Amino acid sequence: MQTKKIAVIGDGGWGTTLAMLLVSNGHKVSMWGAFPNYIRQMEKTRQNDKFLPGINLPDSLELASEIVPVVNGSEVVITAVPSQHMREVMNKLKGLDLKGKLIVSVSKGIEKQSLMRMSEIITDVLGNVKTGVLSGPTISYEVARGLPTTVVAASEDEAAARQIQDLFMSDSFRIYTNTDIIGVELGGSLKNVIAIAAGISDGLGFGVNTKSGLLVRGIVEISRLGIALGAKSDTFYGISGLGDLVTTCVSSHGRNRWFGEEIGKGRASRDILGSTEMVIEGVDTAKSCHELCIKNGIEMPIANEVYSVIFEGKDPLTAVKNLMTRKKKSEDR
Repeated sequence: MQTKKIAVIGDGGWGTTLAMLLVSNGHKVSMWGAFPNYIRQMEKTRQNDKFLPGINLPDSLELASEIVPVVNGSEVVITAVPSQHMREVMNKLKGLDLKGKLIVSVSKGIEKQSLMRMSEIITDVLGNVKTGVLSGPTISYEVARGLPTTVVAASEDEAAARQIQDLFMSDSFRIYTNTDIIGVELGGSLKNVIAIAAGISDGLGFGVNTKSGLLVRGIVEISRLGIALGAKSDTFYGISGLGDLVTTCVSSHGRNRWFGEEIGKGRASRDILGSTEMVIEGVDTAKSCHELCIKNGIEMPIANEVYSVIFEGKDPLTAVKNLMTRKKKSEDR
């Protein structure tokens, strides 16, 4: 693989992990962060103590607080910012010459105002640029330590998906391609809502039976909305759908599962969010999902109860009772 000049936009745990992976694959990588003081701190310590503690950054990884020079000097741009900041960051690139550059979103979420997926925001702001996404069950700490991981590179342009595959694939990071970018992005986003439900189950002290039911019915709900939005059903039962859902719901590192667990233990949503610098993507996604369901006439009972618990203050046990006492129906509905 020919060495590429790559810009990673976002210095969170996932952006940092992917920047390190790309460096180890022989690419020249610059990582941009929004806060200059923190970039200077990382330059001194060569660690991302806030988002990926205990992992040393490669000496060759360039850190930067000016986004325009980083993007101008790159052939590939990796966007790894929280979903609700994606439009703001893309606006910083508006007007730049992006012709020939590949822009890859590795962020998971749905914008609250527009209900757009991340790749849609990119093209909405930047116009007709070559885009793709990388998604799947990816706990940053595991990837950073070189543990075997499998993900999906997706783009409507099959050649772009293969290009992403070539950039990231290593002996510990296996990548499959997919042209169903809608399904891949929705699977990676909506699973965070179900992960909150799984966390609430844990916090309430429920068992494996409960969580298994949540996962199975959760993927049915995700698939139901995804198909209505133009995705392929099979995608949701693959790596970026069911694979990502399982990981997020069972991992002790899962931020969304942790958030739900704290709710199950009796803490209020606003107090939990105010106590952490971590971005809990499933919170905003729950609101976006709720609005998408109303807009498209789709029924997602689990996601709806998660929304009610977070935004309407419903008691979690009441939400569980509502789910368990719904009208009888066949499993295939």
